[in-house]
Amino acid sequence: MLPNLDRKLLRDLNRMKGQVVAVALVMACGLAMLVMARSLIYSLESTRQEYYEAHRFAEVFAHLKRAPNALATQLAEVPGVATAQAGIAVQVTLDLGGLDEPASGQVRSLPDFGLPELNRLFLRTGSWLAPGSRGEVLVSEAFAEANQLHPGDQLALLLNGRRKEFRIAGIVLSPEIIFEARPGASLPDNRTYGTFWMPYKEIATAFDLYGAFNYLTCTLAPRAQLRSVIAELDRLLEPYGGRGAYGRADHPSHIRVSDEIRILQTLSIGFPLVFLSVAAFMTNAVLSRLLTLQREQIAILKAFGFANRQIVLHYLKFAFVMVVGGAAIGTVGGVALGHQLVKMYHLFFRFPNLHFRFDRSAMVLALGVGVGAALLGVFSAVRRAAKLPPAEAMRPEPPANFRPALIERTGIGHLFSHSFRIAVRNLERRPMQALFTVAGLALATGILIVPNCFRDSVSELLGFQWDVVQRQDMNLGLVEPASLQVRDLLQQLPGVIAVEPFRGAAARIRFGHRSRQIGIQGMPADTQHSRVVDAKYREIVLPPEGLVISAKLAEVLAAKIGDELTVEFLEGHRPLRVVPLMGVSEDLTGIAAHMELRALNRLLGDGDVMNGASLTIDMAHRREFLHALKQIPRVSWVGIKESLRENFRKTTAASINLIQSIYLMFAIVVAFGVVYNNARISLAERARELATLRVIGFSEREVGAVLITELTILALIALPLGLLLGTGFAKGIVSAVNTETVRLPVIFTLHNYAFATLVVAVASTISALLVLRRLKELNLVSALKAPE
Repeated sequence: MLPNLDRKLLRDLNRMKGQVVAVALVMACGLAMLVMARSLIYSLESTRQEYYEAHRFAEVFAHLKRAPNALATQLAEVPGVATAQAGIAVQVTLDLGGLDEPASGQVRSLPDFGLPELNRLFLRTGSWLAPGSRGEVLVSEAFAEANQLHPGDQLALLLNGRRKEFRIAGIVLSPEIIFEARPGASLPDNRTYGTFWMPYKEIATAFDLYGAFNYLTCTLAPRAQLRSVIAELDRLLEPYGGRGAYGRADHPSHIRVSDEIRILQTLSIGFPLVFLSVAAFMTNAVLSRLLTLQREQIAILKAFGFANRQIVLHYLKFAFVMVVGGAAIGTVGGVALGHQLVKMYHLFFRFPNLHFRFDRSAMVLALGVGVGAALLGVFSAVRRAAKLPPAEAMRPEPPANFRPALIERTGIGHLFSHSFRIAVRNLERRPMQALFTVAGLALATGILIVPNCFRDSVSELLGFQWDVVQRQDMNLGLVEPASLQVRDLLQQLPGVIAVEPFRGAAARIRFGHRSRQIGIQGMPADTQHSRVVDAKYREIVLPPEGLVISAKLAEVLAAKIGDELTVEFLEGHRPLRVVPLMGVSEDLTGIAAHMELRALNRLLGDGDVMNGASLTIDMAHRREFLHALKQIPRVSWVGIKESLRENFRKTTAASINLIQSIYLMFAIVVAFGVVYNNARISLAERARELATLRVIGFSEREVGAVLITELTILALIALPLGLLLGTGFAKGIVSAVNTETVRLPVIFTLHNYAFATLVVAVASTISALLVLRRLKELNLVSALKAPE
């Protein structure tokens, strides 16, 4: 048989089930986000680590022009290097029959016999290359899927200008390309760019590199110093055209996965914190007002010998029921949502096996956080119950200070109905309760701003990056730097309206002790294609000397306009220059550095050359243009703006929008929960007073108008405060998820504010209708009886 207090607990829970469910659902929303984000972090981190270890992913990488294989032995003896693997990596052009535009990729060498020491491949389908085979190739999974290629299909590659047919032996994955994108690009285009592997002898012969290598990967010995290893490798590789070694932390694929994990870490704190703060507030409201209504019951319990500890535990159990319910629903919901997001990750992260892995510690953490939120919410209320002396509790609460309302004292009370004046008087007499209700409604309004801010920010990014900044239709790259006369050749292609040359130069930019290895983009000063703009979208004209870098890069380097940056070029004669920082631009994807094209060529000392161009074309002649472009062997790659935009929509934007949709759904649930909870508490507190009004002659409509008027006044006060609060929430959370890869601008629209207002209005209307229904069912005799 249940103890007396537990039977009372069940009765209280049954009587207040609507409010208990509302609090549990709000708590479940926060805990679901926590469980989902923590489990996704665990899934990505553990899967990546297992993949790296099983396939021996390197820790240091270096590209160079050409070095003899004998040097690899010397490099392996560098202090701190555990294993060094030399190979070949070259850019090639492809001829795909079903693709209008030219495709490109990178071919990497595999040992003619045996397995590679590092960066071992995972075979998805097909077979490995036979020892000593020729005419066979392995293809990356992302490229194969995008172009519907299968083992046994034929693939034409242009190796050093010579076209050769290859048979696809297998479809593979590599720890180096978990996220596959063209070098220097922050977004993938798997239809036009892929990675391929073939035996060393075949690729070396084609590119006159037999007995040499141009790509080095290493692992580190225990306790090795990464900086010292990189410095020594750079010293040894410099005579051979070394382009600067870098660690795993700077590897493009590793960065992309790390950025996603970093975003999830922010979401696992930011969103749950907001939701659980609301849940703590609601728990406090429910328990505080329950204790007020049960003041005499507490006195009777104490008079019958129940200790303070028992009474405190009884009310804590009430809170813990909501916690356990919220934790259970939140855990199930978090797991279900996590499975959906893992499916999304399959679109752009290529692991041998990426499954949702439930982080058991997340459930413990969710339960602990839920208990903490509940304790925070009920501590003061339960403490008051424990300290209440029985004799004092047996007496009714002192009556409120009854006096005319402000509108009555100002002489305009007669302009309003009796119901309105009663509602205003009640709000004035209970200012703290009104304050708590306003705070709850403001929180409910504020959390609705955040998800739509994410949606608007993604939309703004798409428009900024591909309409404001990039006004060309496509970019192309050349196999080798060429004279600016190539621009005239491109201008003569079918459908070409305008051509602007550019040059990309690999460099390491330093300021103080900070540095970044990126590509400096040289463009005409009056460029109309890849425009350089400031934070207000005003065009920045590239100066005749000096660098203009993105705001994110300036932040990373801690540099400001007027500072002198050290630029170490990693190609050609590797000149070292000191260049002034002349401007800071706005850029929302990646980090960038720009120079006027002639100024960059002067620094490199190569004359007037280009290694790429941006083009505007007549779309009516798009097919003819792309066909003609395929006939130019010096073109190594093509990037089409619309393809990149669509890939962004399918990958990064889709991931952000899915999270936004989840959060929006939760925010709506929380908004309804908060509004409904406040309405039910108001009814419970006023039941006796409202019953009295009915007895003395007020109609159901007039009595209902009192409650509705109170809710309306409080909602009107809370809405502007909530919109202001939501603006702060959105700025904090959106700014926190920004990375070097993608940075969302903080955008607020009238539609966003209108949507939040509408949801709260609808929630208030539905809650009011439910409360009015309860009011009609109010038993006047029971409500007027003394509580004891």
